[in-house]
Amino acid sequence: MRIDIITVLPELLESPLQHSIMQRAQDKGLLEVEVHQLRDYSPFKHKQVDDYQFGGGAGMVMMLEPVVRCIEHLQQQRAYDEIIYMTPDGDTLNQSIANQLSLQGNLMILCGHYKGVDERIREHFITKEISIGDYVLSGGELAAAVLVDAIGRLLPGVLNDETSALFDSFQDKLLSPPVYTRPAEYRGWQVPDILLSGQHAKIEDWRYEQALERTRKRRPDLLDNEDV
Repeated sequence: MRIDIITVLPELLESPLQHSIMQRAQDKGLLEVEVHQLRDYSPFKHKQVDDYQFGGGAGMVMMLEPVVRCIEHLQQQRAYDEIIYMTPDGDTLNQSIANQLSLQGNLMILCGHYKGVDERIREHFITKEISIGDYVLSGGELAAAVLVDAIGRLLPGVLNDETSALFDSFQDKLLSPPVYTRPAEYRGWQVPDILLSGQHAKIEDWRYEQALERTRKRRPDLLDNEDV
């Protein structure tokens, strides 16, 4: 998979993409991420990429021309399955969206900044708009990093145990059950006996019941339309 990210602040993406699982995915050749500085596509002397909004009002707007030039330059090199705009009014990112995007080959992500991007970009280029929550960040870079991480870890071969992602929270519309590791007893705090029993079928039943109970308590909305 290849992901191209357009931003005015590439530095904000350096650390999230150069460590841990995302670095491993790239080292294995399973994920290619390229970050593009939008200012490199500005036709203006001082590399301007924003301007005042028509009609007045506070906040600058990302200009049309630099974004168009960057997107079209990238499109000349490859076809994209989705051109994604990170914006607070997009579809809220969830596991289903991450799963779907992980099956694609080439993605482009545009990071919003300032007051947002000229609406004509959204009308003529963007195919999918995604938010990571009902709040506003200073720009779309951190949101883009979250999206890339959510997608990248699902690619076959990225995780050491490929079945791990299948049991993450939300994959089956349930939160994950409690997990434990050594020691089995600490300060009188005991690991549930069932997990030490070696009875794998019963352990899986216990985990399912725990996941269901945790979801009922913490995220009942996930079960609203489920017969459980």
